[in-house]
Amino acid sequence: MSVETVTFGCRLNLQESDALRRAAEAAGARDMIIVNSCAVTAEAVAQARQRIRKLRRDNPRKRIVVTGCAAQTEPETFSRMAEVDQVVGNAGKVRPELWLTPEAGRVVVNDIMELREIAPHLSDGVDIGPRTRAIVQVQNGCDHRCTFCVIPYGRGNSRSAPMGEVVAEVRRLVGAGTREVVLTGVDLTSYGADLPGAPRLGALVMAILKHVPELPRLRLSSIDSVEADETLVEAIATEPRLAPHLHLSLQAGDDMILKRMKRRHLRDDAIRFCAAIRKARPDIVFGADIIAGFPTEDEAMFARSLELVEACGLTFLHVFPFSPRKGTPAARMPQVPPGTVRERAERLRARGAERLRAHLDGRIGRSIEVLTERGGLARAADFTPMRVGADTPPGAFLTLAAKAHDGHRLIAA
Repeated sequence: MSVETVTFGCRLNLQESDALRRAAEAAGARDMIIVNSCAVTAEAVAQARQRIRKLRRDNPRKRIVVTGCAAQTEPETFSRMAEVDQVVGNAGKVRPELWLTPEAGRVVVNDIMELREIAPHLSDGVDIGPRTRAIVQVQNGCDHRCTFCVIPYGRGNSRSAPMGEVVAEVRRLVGAGTREVVLTGVDLTSYGADLPGAPRLGALVMAILKHVPELPRLRLSSIDSVEADETLVEAIATEPRLAPHLHLSLQAGDDMILKRMKRRHLRDDAIRFCAAIRKARPDIVFGADIIAGFPTEDEAMFARSLELVEACGLTFLHVFPFSPRKGTPAARMPQVPPGTVRERAERLRARGAERLRAHLDGRIGRSIEVLTERGGLARAADFTPMRVGADTPPGAFLTLAAKAHDGHRLIAA
C-alpha cells in the first residue's frame, strides 16, 4: 500500500482516514504515512507525538503527514517536530490534490469555520470489517461551545450530508455486502439544520430504513439526548432494525457542573430521557461519555456523576479524566488536582466495570443473535460483545448461547 494511515480518536476519524487514504492515492501520493490526530484531550495529542517519533524511526524514507483535529487546533505542536514532513488541517485535508503540490508548503492549515459542506469523498462510507460493519459520515462540525471542548475549532460549524446522498451511500454499501451501517458525526443529533427544509436525524433514520429494506441493521453513534427529535424516538421504539443501543453525551451528573460545562441538559433531563426510551424499547442498552474532575468539581458533585450511572442504567462507560485544552473557558477555571482527577476517573471506570459485569451476568444462558466480526469476535444488536470461535467467518448473523463471560465480553457455548 503506497499510503498508510494511523488513526487516533473517534469513529469519524476512522471513517475519514480510509477516505483520505483513497483520495491521497488518487492524487498521486506514494510512500506516505498520514497520521489522523485527535484533539479531545492532551493525552491524545501526546500519544500522536509519541507514535510519530516511532513511525519515523521505523520508516526513515517515508513522508509523514499529520492531519486531523490536533493538526487543525495546534499546528505548531507538529510543525516543530523534525519527524513531520507536512501538517495539514481539517479544512485542507478535503483537497489532497492541493496540499500534495510543492507550492502548498509545510503547514497547510486554513480557517475551518469557512467550510460549509461535507466533502463528498469524506462522507462516503468505509467498511471497517469485511462484509460486516460500515461507518457513514452524515454530519460534521458543531455549533455548540461547551466550555471544555476544543473540537468545534478543529471541525468547524455543523454541516450535514444531503439525505438522498446518505441513502444512496447506504444502499451502495449494502449492495457490496455490508451487514450493519453506523451513522456518525461530531454532533449527530444536530443533523439537517443546515439543509433545505431542516430535516432531523429521525427523518434520516426512517428514510434509510424505508428505502434500503435489505439493510439488516442500522446503528447510531454518540447522540445528545436533549436534541433527540420525536421521529427519532419513534424509530427507536418501533423499528427493530435500528439497534437498541444509544451512546449518550452526558458528561456529568451534577447540575452545577453541567451549567459550568455549558451543556444544554440537566441531571433530571438525562434520567427522564433514559427512562422514557427504556419504556419505549425495553431491550435498549445505554453507553455514555462522562468527564471526571471537571474544574470546581468537589466530592459531592462527583458523587452525583457516580450515582448517574445507576440512575440512567448505563452499561458502557467512556470515562475522560478532565484535560484542560488551551483556549477553552474550562482551562481558565479553578482546576482539580491531577491526582484527584485520576482517582475519580478510576472510580468511575470501576463503577462502569461493575455495571458491565452485571449486564453480562444477565445474559448467561440466553441465546443471542450476533453479527460476527474478525478475530473471533461478534457483537449483538445492543452492542454486547461476544467471543466466538477463531475460525468463524465475519459478516454472519448467528444465534449463539452465552455460556460465560470474562468481565468484558460474553463467551459463546
